[in-house]
Amino acid sequence: MNRTIFAILPILFAFIAFQFSAPHTDQQPRAAIVSAEVRHRIDATLKRFTDSGKTVGVSALIFEKGKEVYFNAFGYADREAKVAMDRNTIVRIFSMTKPVTGVALMNLYEKGAFQLDDPLSKYAPEFADMKVYAGVDSSGNMKLEPAKRPITIRDITRHTAGFAGTDIPALAALVRKAEYMNPNITLSEMAKRLAGLPLQFHPGDQWAYGPSVDVQAYLVERLSGKPFDQYIKENIFDPLKMTNTRYVVAGSHRQRFAALYHRSDHGVLSRVPDSQANYFNIKDWALKPGGFGLTSTLDDYMKFAQMLVNKGKLGKVKVLKPETVQLMATNQLSDTISKRMWLPSKGRVGFGIDFAVRTQPPATKEENNGIVGEFFWDGAASTLFWVDPVNELTAVLFTQLVPFDQVKLHKSFRDAVYGEYLPQPDK
Repeated sequence: MNRTIFAILPILFAFIAFQFSAPHTDQQPRAAIVSAEVRHRIDATLKRFTDSGKTVGVSALIFEKGKEVYFNAFGYADREAKVAMDRNTIVRIFSMTKPVTGVALMNLYEKGAFQLDDPLSKYAPEFADMKVYAGVDSSGNMKLEPAKRPITIRDITRHTAGFAGTDIPALAALVRKAEYMNPNITLSEMAKRLAGLPLQFHPGDQWAYGPSVDVQAYLVERLSGKPFDQYIKENIFDPLKMTNTRYVVAGSHRQRFAALYHRSDHGVLSRVPDSQANYFNIKDWALKPGGFGLTSTLDDYMKFAQMLVNKGKLGKVKVLKPETVQLMATNQLSDTISKRMWLPSKGRVGFGIDFAVRTQPPATKEENNGIVGEFFWDGAASTLFWVDPVNELTAVLFTQLVPFDQVKLHKSFRDAVYGEYLPQPDK
């Protein structure tokens, strides 16, 4: 090689490194995401869902760079009583409870209460010496084998613990018999019953959604010495002034509590009977799950999302350290965990600590839109939130619709915010 080639090699290597390290062009921060045009587009999108009868009511709130840039609500919180959907409407957030639990647990992590790769049994001895389902023998009897390694705390934060589900008939029968999510029992009793069941797979082998976050709530109780609901109130809700977020909706607030609607396969929306829809939230049950059960308002949950996009702080209130939020928002799933239940339906994502984490741009325009580095989760009644650190944007979308988002509301809302994703041509 001549001297000229040697001279340009450092520049060439720097350019190659930049190409591999730089985010996708669509992932660069933009001057502003939510312009007047985008607000009109979101309005039209959400109104279309209520006008067409795909959902009864919907509301959304977006903050960008610390300021509210969008709010609107369409349709009804209670169609039968003609109560309009509003920013003060209280909704069931179901699994959007999970990130709250994760923040509570990581608050204790910061205090040195545990390490992520500690065995769960170090703090919850019920989970020692777990057995794993290994099929059935010729007589139909269940076969068990010792777990290859202990369940770690990291496993319960990323859904790789292997807790039994209902998709294997032999295990499903045991799960139903155990009734480990009976609302009349405590988190301690829940853990005892769950630990008495075989695991569905060896810890770390697969991603499978289940009761892991309820075990996190139990761990918060064990480590803090306080009831879980008291801990999240004192360490998250009260500091952030989330005054409308709770398990039990008091009688004086029930006029703001949205009805829940079911959409049939034929597109007919019918009200879920209040006795069923409100069952968990109008009585102070013994069980305070970490995986579901909270109710909230748009503004309350936005405070939580704003705390996250601000790296653990909201104003002068500090809930977590920046490095802890970054850890939570970092994919914890290795490529060896190839079985991931329905997680791929969320897009090209991994999973952090109680959030899905977008690791790649959408592959097609049919995939849910999003920015690499965003973290998010949703709830069974089709609620959604996400945190986009690249653009300092947070969004909360509320509706009360089951089954979960069969009308593709989340896809349409994301497209309305960011614009329809157009895959980049191969270079």
